[in-house]
Amino acid sequence: MADLQYTPIEEIEKIHASLQAGFKSGRARDIKYRKHQLLQLAYLLKDNKDRFNQAAGLDLGRSYPENEILEHYVSLEQIKYTFDNFEKWTKPESAEFSIYFGARPQIRKEPKGVVLIFVPFNYPIMLLMSPLAGAIAAGNTICVKVSELLPATSSLLAELFPKYLDQDLYRIVNGDIPVSTKLLELPWDHILYTGSGRVGKIVAAAAAKHLTPVTLELGGKCPTIVDPRVNLKVAAKRILWGRTSNAGQTCVAPDYVLIPKNGEEAFINALKEAYREFYPNGTTEPGNIARLPNHGSFDRVKGLLDDTKGTIILGGETDREAKYIAPTIVKNVGPEDSLMKDEIFAPILPIITVGDFDEAIEFINARDHPLALYIFTDDSKLKEKVFSNTRSGSCVCNEVVLQIPTPGLPFGGFGASGNGGYHTGKYSFDLFTHQRSTLTMPNWMEVALASRYPPFSSRKSKLVETLSSPSFPPRDSVYNPRGWGKWVVGFLTLGASILWTQRKNLTAH
Repeated sequence: MADLQYTPIEEIEKIHASLQAGFKSGRARDIKYRKHQLLQLAYLLKDNKDRFNQAAGLDLGRSYPENEILEHYVSLEQIKYTFDNFEKWTKPESAEFSIYFGARPQIRKEPKGVVLIFVPFNYPIMLLMSPLAGAIAAGNTICVKVSELLPATSSLLAELFPKYLDQDLYRIVNGDIPVSTKLLELPWDHILYTGSGRVGKIVAAAAAKHLTPVTLELGGKCPTIVDPRVNLKVAAKRILWGRTSNAGQTCVAPDYVLIPKNGEEAFINALKEAYREFYPNGTTEPGNIARLPNHGSFDRVKGLLDDTKGTIILGGETDREAKYIAPTIVKNVGPEDSLMKDEIFAPILPIITVGDFDEAIEFINARDHPLALYIFTDDSKLKEKVFSNTRSGSCVCNEVVLQIPTPGLPFGGFGASGNGGYHTGKYSFDLFTHQRSTLTMPNWMEVALASRYPPFSSRKSKLVETLSSPSFPPRDSVYNPRGWGKWVVGFLTLGASILWTQRKNLTAH
């Protein structure tokens, strides 16, 4: 596969202008043409599955089966769902009934315009195809910047885009920091960035100069609370899978475990059993565990392991030349440990013991809001307590990561983990859609609306009050249940008295 060719800096403005012209042409707004381009996008993946699997192996050391499970089939499902449903999403919505019903108030679904999507290295196909499908369905023209850490995948996308998609409407740009910087100097109608919080701040600051709306998906440290009473064998398998898939380079992967001290030993034994089941011949065999994208990432993760004060109980092996970090479990990890400073983004799972679940909740709430929060428990009250007393992008019980491909759920962060939501079907469509309010006021409503004109009078004021002033229940009716209670008791007493009187009269006769 050819070396990655960066897009020349001087071409960036020309691409931007071409996409603006493409949007003004109106071709991207045609429903049938959108459907055609979505179908082309699907076949771009289907026709080249083996080539994308090969590229993932070259870039990330990811095996074909893992790549198909994590990216290929999920992406196709997202495109298919959008293809099947987006036409109805484009229909105008009528506003709720009001005194302005005669004006036929509606919400039109219109494309935002020319949008920019930054795609990270860890899931370059899934995190491209989902928002790209939504942006196409919404009628936008689109510029895509794929991570330069993926030369094979980025080169393949640059080759295939012109063969399958309309280049007047959808373009791939490749390059490193200077290319990204040039892109951010230009005015866009929306920017979607997925990556680190450090770069997210740069993107947001650049977008602010043009008042460009921005959606940020930034990750963070996703906590996992484990109730020792749960099926620990199942919990350990799911947590270990979520932590080690794609070499732990998943923004919603469980980043650390919080467990009461009395359950730690049993949970560690369950992790060891799952570890042996996952890697019966060891983890170094090709395809068993993906690799990190470059030596800089390896050195960062190796430094975390070297500096930890915790005890490595499984894994710990590393190979810089191969950019390999073994799946690693670390216990006796403290709140200030090197593994707890930032998102690990590698197949390393720290275990932190707590006194009880209240302490676990306090631990989570003392830190930035995570992109995902997990709890493993069969206690519905404990689940509700965690859900209700924490804040996160998503909150999942007895599973990890699978909230991402689940249809009908938005994917988005909160606070330091990002803002906005997209990813599944309509949420990506909505992200790149402007909901435009419309009214068409008929002349016959002038009778009802004439009171707004001067000269003003008490008669006009009274008419406006009659038409527009809302009524409320008594001020104490919500917080003082006795206000209604006395009436309920009164009516029940009255009803009982009437029934007793009627029964007495019948008996007398």
